Amino acid sequence: MKIIKYPTRSEWAECLKRPMLETESLFDKVRVIIDKVIHKGDRAVLEYEALYDKVDMDSLIVTPVEIEEACQTLDAKLKAAIELAAGNIRTFHESQRFAGKKIETTPGVVCWQKAVGIEKVGLYIPGGTAPLFSTVLMLAIPAQIAGCKEIVLCTPPQSSGKVHPAVLYAAHLAGVNKIFKIGGVQAIAAMAYGTESVPKVYKIFGPGNQYVTAAKQLVSLRDVAIDMPAGPSEVEVLADATANPAFIAADLLSQSEHGIDSQAILITTSQELIDNVVKEIDTQLAQLPRKEIAAKSLDNSRLILVKDMDEAIDMTNQYAPEHLIIETEDYMSIAGRIVNAGSVFLGAYSPESAGDYASGTNHTLPTNGYAHAYSGVSLDSFIRKITFQELTREGLNNIGPAIEVMAENEMLDAHKNAVSVRLKEINN
Repeated sequence: MKIIKYPTRSEWAECLKRPMLETESLFDKVRVIIDKVIHKGDRAVLEYEALYDKVDMDSLIVTPVEIEEACQTLDAKLKAAIELAAGNIRTFHESQRFAGKKIETTPGVVCWQKAVGIEKVGLYIPGGTAPLFSTVLMLAIPAQIAGCKEIVLCTPPQSSGKVHPAVLYAAHLAGVNKIFKIGGVQAIAAMAYGTESVPKVYKIFGPGNQYVTAAKQLVSLRDVAIDMPAGPSEVEVLADATANPAFIAADLLSQSEHGIDSQAILITTSQELIDNVVKEIDTQLAQLPRKEIAAKSLDNSRLILVKDMDEAIDMTNQYAPEHLIIETEDYMSIAGRIVNAGSVFLGAYSPESAGDYASGTNHTLPTNGYAHAYSGVSLDSFIRKITFQELTREGLNNIGPAIEVMAENEMLDAHKNAVSVRLKEINN
């Protein structure tokens, strides 16, 4: 961890620098895998599964028998937890349903929008250092609510050749149509272009390592949409002297255990809080099973002391964190001044873990400063909005002359004529 005291505004960019994700350097290697999947389909995918996931398989698809077995054998407590989380995620995302209404912009001119689910979506669920069954819920539930007709999921198999049962149970609960035992770049390529087994989709969602990120960037250039640019996960805690140092240390460490390139930042007005947080981190880190990963990640961490809360808020908005925890005495008033963040957690009893799992909000969020311009995944991520308009004779009479003038001045005479021939018919 690095402690930084009273940096000047000119130093903020350096203080807030994130671990670099050099996906461009991986593009050549990733292209080779993508091209092979395009040309050889399932055979290429199976070869890459043997090479990278160390599993020899005859088939990529998860069978109904495997899903049933997972549902039967999964621990009852974990099932109940997944079901509770799924219910809250469903409730929150159902509240986002779009209700289009007809608007008469001019007498006789009526316009409206209709929300339509993306017909085919692909979900990538990592399985490297941990089975992210929570991400299944976060992606598949809004896809189901949106009305996506085909929800395809790819996730790496375990050494046994099977998918983790919690991932299968979550997928079954959330309405996934097809599940495939595929990881890494080959999974992204299979969903982007289709194989004999895997359907081609129109949009791909989900996190992944730097190779998956590079693959998503490449396929999105012209062939398929993706959810958002992605990078290593991150959290910022914005705190004052009233904050609980044990809580903050726990929050910083919970982010750090994601991976060695994750970043955790504390911005505070209290030197005493920093001192106490450092002590708590040392105590709690020693007790973590993933302490080696967390310890390496802490090399990217910053504990930043600023002169006042105004400066802390400005620095936060410049950083634009994926996750922001505000643990201050007046957190509601501070929250109102936050304009750049993926998801915000308010008060001492709102850990990031709540949003990661079960509060109902989505945990697929913009990283690497993209919260300046991107939202996290929501119901809108899985829908398209189609506009409609209906003009009566009166309506075209009212706006037609303006259209003619505009088209003529853009030197698009055929556009003008499409209106003129109608106006002539109406007014004869």
